[in-house]
Amino acid sequence: MHKTIGVLAHVDAGKTSFSEQLLFHTNSIQARGRVDHQDTFLDNHELERQRGITIFAEQGRMTIGNDTYTLIDTPGHVDFSPEMERAIRVMDYAIIVISAVEGVQGHTETVWQLLRKYHVPTFFFINKIDREGADVEAVMTQLQKDCSEDVLLVDEPLRSDYVANHIMEWLAERDEQLLDAFLNETLDSFNCLTHIQAMIKQEMAFLCFTGSALKDTGIKEFISQLPLLSETLFNNNVTFQGEVFKIRHDGHQRLTFMKALQGTLRVRDEFSFGDLTEKVTEIRLYNGNRYETVQEVEAGEIFAVKGLSLANIGDIIGSATNPQLYELVPTLQAKVQYAGDQHIKEVLKIFRMLEAEEPSLRVLWHEKFQEIHVHIMGVIQLEVLAEVLHKRFSLVVSFGEPQILYMETIATTVTGYGHFEPLKHYAEAHLLMEPNNRGAGITFVNACHADDLSVGNQRLIEKHVFEREHHGLLTGFPVTDIRFTLLTGRAHIKHTEGGDFREATFRALRQGLEQAENILLEPYYRFKLKAPSDFIGRMMTDIQQASGTFDAPILTENDVILTGRAPVATFMSYSTTFAAYTNGKGVLSLQFDGYDVCHNTEEVIAQIGYDKNADPDYTSSSIFCAKGKGYSVPWQEVEAAMHCIK
Repeated sequence: MHKTIGVLAHVDAGKTSFSEQLLFHTNSIQARGRVDHQDTFLDNHELERQRGITIFAEQGRMTIGNDTYTLIDTPGHVDFSPEMERAIRVMDYAIIVISAVEGVQGHTETVWQLLRKYHVPTFFFINKIDREGADVEAVMTQLQKDCSEDVLLVDEPLRSDYVANHIMEWLAERDEQLLDAFLNETLDSFNCLTHIQAMIKQEMAFLCFTGSALKDTGIKEFISQLPLLSETLFNNNVTFQGEVFKIRHDGHQRLTFMKALQGTLRVRDEFSFGDLTEKVTEIRLYNGNRYETVQEVEAGEIFAVKGLSLANIGDIIGSATNPQLYELVPTLQAKVQYAGDQHIKEVLKIFRMLEAEEPSLRVLWHEKFQEIHVHIMGVIQLEVLAEVLHKRFSLVVSFGEPQILYMETIATTVTGYGHFEPLKHYAEAHLLMEPNNRGAGITFVNACHADDLSVGNQRLIEKHVFEREHHGLLTGFPVTDIRFTLLTGRAHIKHTEGGDFREATFRALRQGLEQAENILLEPYYRFKLKAPSDFIGRMMTDIQQASGTFDAPILTENDVILTGRAPVATFMSYSTTFAAYTNGKGVLSLQFDGYDVCHNTEEVIAQIGYDKNADPDYTSSSIFCAKGKGYSVPWQEVEAAMHCIK
């Protein structure tokens, strides 16, 4: 049986040490490394060892009984959380490691919410129980309050012939049949284990174990119970499908990492990407930075292939379904500052390679200014990115001060008209533009009749709506949350050529924006603040000054919990302030909560200074033709000049 299990945690909870012990006790490695000794097996990148943190999600392979496990060690720092999320998508089970001293921390809650979003059955391991200040009981109380009431402490190992009485009682409280058997003293261990396994799978039970990874206590006991508590079912007798979750480069050769969701993959199997077909030329099973080549892999396995250069992270190979969007997205962008000898376009190629490995970078190229911009989660990511560029490509770069990523949308319904008719060209498009639900993004509906415009040209217009992010009028940042409906269009049997509908579509979109009421959006955090009750006044004041809102406070005997929303721009550095005035006793959890109306629109517009009439990529006017010459019609007059019947 193939099982993929991930290890996740807030930074410094002992996650990598825990992973080292699992690999050692299953004979996957011969010696245990330590983070402080810079010799851990899965943190094998030089940058990880220098910084003492996990940056890249790496996998090890281990065998327990008849089961083969792929163990994925994930980053614990928030700046590298997109890497963690991509790994979560291919996990069958997850282990959240929590420090018995610090307890549930901010990033712990982010991890928990992601695991629930992707429905990954989850175990907890309370680590560092040997440390001064460790309090397992307090951590259990936190878990049952902040995560789930169904967190169960396993303080005696579960076996096929033994389940502790208090665990039987816990199960009986949640199932009437088990309750009857428990009261009649006929509830046996095998029946209990079967129910526990099912409840874990259904996310109705979250078992918690304790120990110390550094002192090697509790690890063997956890390993012995893992096969009893986890189960996977995969089908090898259907067409192959695999989800791409990581891309790396071995020299100049691209490695595509994926998990086989179903079926069997063999060397020389072919896959189509649009009009192109590519062939798998090699399959690798990785254990750390070592690997073995195989001729085929089965459903449930994690592996890397060579030969696929067109597959992107998130793609489901062998399926026509669109990949599911990721939850964690960057809210900052930074300008690349480069003064070396290489041409900037060569530098751009290198950034494109890194973007394939880390798609959240969203590398932007500004042709007019010959500038590269990248999207980022935080400043530590920029530091690591600069080091990667230097070590891998001998490229010395720096980055400008990170800026907030704004977006724009519309508040009114309009129809945008675009016409492109210079000499020997012709295309016209009418697009109804309506406000979409917040967070829905750009959607498209086709209401155009084939008698007005051929199906092929209709598809061209749809393609051009989605082919790039489109600049808004207020700041030039991308527009979002707009529902486009193609009403009608027009082509010429002789003069319409390839890029004509691209021009008409962009002009229609821009002309519609000119008519609409435009709104500036900014990213927001959903926050959770927990601190001693003495600080409630300061917390509320800070949130209000940050243009945030909060729900009714939750008061306990000693603490207060505040939840709410605040702009990223005003709250992204608050953790330092919060830790200082609570003397480190406060817990702050931040999660990206989508975009909403900007709290200081006029100030941001003035600061950015975008000139909508000087944007080289967009114009609101249309081009018409008369007497063999093209002429420009300003956006206010375009509707009256349209050729299609309105």
